[in-house]
Parts: sequence; C-alpha cells; structure tokens
Amino acid sequence: MSKGESIAQSLKDRFDYGQNPEKTEGGELISSYECDHMTADAEFLLSKAKYKTVTGREQRRDADVLCYQIRQSFRPGEITPEEANRVGYETAMRWTKGKHAFFVATHTDKAHIHNHIYYNPITLDCTRKFRDFFRSASALRRLSDRVCLENDLSVIVNPKLHSRGRFLHYGQWIGERPPSAQQRLRVAIGEALAKKPADFEAFLRLMGEAGYAVKYGRGGVISFLVPGQDRPTRLRASTLGEGYDPADIRAVIAGERPVPALREESPPPQRINLIIDIQERLRSGKGPGYERWAKVYNLKQMAAALQYLREHGLGDYATLEAATNGAVDRFHALAGELRETEEALAKSTELMAAVVDYAKTRPVFEGYKAVRYSKKYLAEHESELATYRAAKAAMNDLLAGGKLPKMDALKKSRRELAEKKKTLYGEYRKAQREMREAVAAKSNIDHLLGMTGGRENKAQER
Repeated sequence: MSKGESIAQSLKDRFDYGQNPEKTEGGELISSYECDHMTADAEFLLSKAKYKTVTGREQRRDADVLCYQIRQSFRPGEITPEEANRVGYETAMRWTKGKHAFFVATHTDKAHIHNHIYYNPITLDCTRKFRDFFRSASALRRLSDRVCLENDLSVIVNPKLHSRGRFLHYGQWIGERPPSAQQRLRVAIGEALAKKPADFEAFLRLMGEAGYAVKYGRGGVISFLVPGQDRPTRLRASTLGEGYDPADIRAVIAGERPVPALREESPPPQRINLIIDIQERLRSGKGPGYERWAKVYNLKQMAAALQYLREHGLGDYATLEAATNGAVDRFHALAGELRETEEALAKSTELMAAVVDYAKTRPVFEGYKAVRYSKKYLAEHESELATYRAAKAAMNDLLAGGKLPKMDALKKSRRELAEKKKTLYGEYRKAQREMREAVAAKSNIDHLLGMTGGRENKAQER
C-alpha cells in the first residue's frame, strides 16, 4: 500500500466511525461547515496539497496532523440529540473561529449523548495550519463549559477528579465532595467488626481482604493504606475519632463495647444556584427523568437559600435586599480598583523597559550627534537609534511632562503594585463568590415569594 493510500485510509476509517449511521440515527445527527461530511476525508487531503503548493511548506509524515477531533459529552436525560448537535456545532465554530472546515457527528448509542467533532487543521484559504498550543486542551474545555453554561447544561465542576475516574455518582459531578479517606476507613472498620472476628489479628486480616493494606510503624503503631491514597492513615482516636484506638477495637471484638458509631462528615458549603423553570424546560423537550432531577435540584437550592439567610442573620426582605446590593457594590468597587492597579502596574513595567532601553542606547545617540548626524553613522546604528527614539517617546508619553524617577524608585513602585494586585485579586475572588451567593439567594427567595415580575429563572453556573 502506498503512502498516500495509507493516509487516506487512516482518515477515512476515523470519519467512518464518527458517521456510523447506527450511532447518528441514520446520519440525521451530522452537521458540517464548509465541507460535505460524506467527502470530508478527500476535501481535507486536498486542502493539505493546496497548503503545500501555496506556502511551499511540508511537514514530516510522523509530525503531520491529518485532522483534529474533539469529543464532547452531556449528562444523560439533560439534552436532546438535536440540541447536542447544535451545541457541538457552536463549540466547533467558536473554537475554529470559522476559519477551518469541520463536521459534527452526534452519537446516541451510549447512555450519554456525545459529539465527535472533526476539524481540518488547514485554514479555508490554505495559507495557515492550526497547531496545538500550550494548555490548548484546558482552553478547549473552558470554551466547551462556557457554551454548555450558556445553554443551561451541566459541566464537570472538578475535571481533575473526573479524569482519575473517581466520580461515583452524579452528585459528585455537580460538586459534592466524595467521602474522605478517614471516612472510608471508618466504614471499612465497621464492616469488618460486623463480621465478628475472633481476635484482633482476624480483624486485621479482614481489613486486608477488603483492600486496606496493614502497615506497622515504630512502637507498634498500626496504619491502613486506604485505596487511592499515597500515605497510610493511623488507627488511633486522634485521627479517626473516639472509639478507633487499637484498644477500643479489641474491646469491641471482646464484646465489652459496641461498634463505634459512624459519624457524619460536615459537608462543605454548597454554592447557591438559581432554581430552574421546570415547565419551560419541559416545553423545550426535556423528558420525565429530567423533571424528577430538576424538582430535587430546586428543593436543594431553596434549602440552601434559606440556610444562607439564617447563617447571615437576614431576618427580613429589606435586610436581604440591602445585603445583596452591598455585595454587588463591593464586587464592582474591587473590580474597578483591581483594574486601576493592573493599569498602573502595566504602565510602571512599560516605563521601566523604556528607561532601560533609553539608558542603553543614549551613548549611541550622543555619538550620532558628535558626528553631526552622519548618514553613514545612521546606517550603521539605525536599529539602536530607532530604539532610542521609541524609548524617549514612550517615556515622554508615560511621564506626561513629569520628572523621571530613579530606577530604584521604579522597582520599588512596581513591587508594591504587584503585591497590591495579588492582595486585591484574592479579595476580588472572595467578593465575587459572595456576590453570586447573595444574588442567587435573593433571586430564589423572590421566586418563592412570587416577586419575579414574570421574568424567567434560569439555572446559572451549575
């Protein structure tokens, strides 16, 4: 098989998988931009040939990219196949900025609807080629999340946790914390003790069989390596709570005391989100599974809003309204101060760079004056003199007629501005979270009190 045939077949095999009629409802769930998905493999290869002709550039075969593929999945029951294809098309258009041909194939053969997006690395005019950049996958994920949020769809809150395959249920997908290593160990200890081991050694064997490797430390200290953890957890009350010392475990085995009660871990505070207009969503084609989920979701958000009122001592509506307005005003004030600090920092950095360039090139300019602006001298030092003129113009513009401070003062000012920016950014993020919570809580209370004024409530930043 020739090289050309191998490349063409490789591309065709990938496109055939994406366009499989059994997965795309007979091809109804395929949309394309600036190409025909049925002949996309030939079109992509043709554009590669045109790119070589136009630019004269050709990559090594092992470093060349035939096409790029994006996979985009959605939570079961939350989106129709047609909506998923539209969301995929919008994602692809915004990612390629309309400069690359692509097609979107939506698959419905799994429990979760998902998109396969294929786009041509060669631009439509065949003059440029898309190249992966640093953290491009992260940028793509952020764009996909943005598009999903704009369409009221769920996104993965903790992608690092998801990438390790540690999501056990949808609650974790929407941000609920998984059980800690200590809690999992307490559960395992309770289950082992429930089997009534004959002695402590039998108890340790049961723990080992359950996947909790036993470790022995100095002084006879016993620890368990919880699955998925790098460091073992010690069997003692200070780590696991009352009733989990080795002596306590032995007492349970001997029947002298009950199995230690499993204590509940306090859940982390949940961000309050806007409740969902369920009826509006159902009219748009959502199914009964979605309705059940949305009702539970709305109850949780109302409970979170009421808890927010109690925790912040907001006993009446006027106080809630004032607190919300205050949170919004504080956020915008910090945003303005942060913006001014960033501008001042950028100005300081630019001024320092101009001063350095000015100092480096001023002797060249003095030499230029000394030879009475000789054309020969100018030709020999054109680059340095251009840098000198640009630096002097930048200094005049940035100082606006003021006196040039010393370099030490500039460095000190820049350090202070950088530290101020760092502090302000922390306050800004905190104020942003507080504002979102306050606005969401007030909006949900407004809905509860029938004060929405006919406006549609939409889920936000789920």
